[in-house]
Amino acid sequence: MTDEGVDESKRATLRRFAALGAASPLVRFAQDSESDAPDAILGYVTATPGAHFSKVRDDLKLGTGETQHHLRRLEGEGAIESREDGDYRRFFPAGRFSEFEQVALGYLRRATPRGMVVALLRNPDATGADLAAGLGVSRPTVSKHAARLEEAGLVSRADGYELERPETLLLLLVRHADSFGEDAAALAAEADDIVAYEP
Repeated sequence: MTDEGVDESKRATLRRFAALGAASPLVRFAQDSESDAPDAILGYVTATPGAHFSKVRDDLKLGTGETQHHLRRLEGEGAIESREDGDYRRFFPAGRFSEFEQVALGYLRRATPRGMVVALLRNPDATGADLAAGLGVSRPTVSKHAARLEEAGLVSRADGYELERPETLLLLLVRHADSFGEDAAALAAEADDIVAYEP
């Protein structure tokens, strides 16, 4: 009985993301499959750009081999693309994001870097101490992540902490807020105030 419940849960999850995938202009790539998995993966990657392999597999409740097979096939057919990101391979809908945006989405999928970006969007004058206190982490942790964000081209540390292309980072956070944490959802609710025009 328990196994049937798990199967129903898996089917419901696959159907939900398959509906997103079916709405994609790239749906023709997955239609010949007897499984909902290709459409579900395409829908999931569209809704959660920058997700890594394990997240795709776990959130869709798929097996490792099944996930590898469908990701490889979707990428080979040009429906999705991927990039290496340290120990991860991150997946994106094909042709939708620039290299900068793909790198940014990879970092925004990590809690501490995302928290730092959100904090700097709210308060561009935030110091390392401000960031550490707001995120509940140590100053060395902030410094370590800031160095990685700088190396990735998302932050400049020439004079304090300054976001590179803050409008793009804000747009990515707002557009995909539902796929990030509560911090991104709260930021999305404040976005109008953050970008308010002041002549």
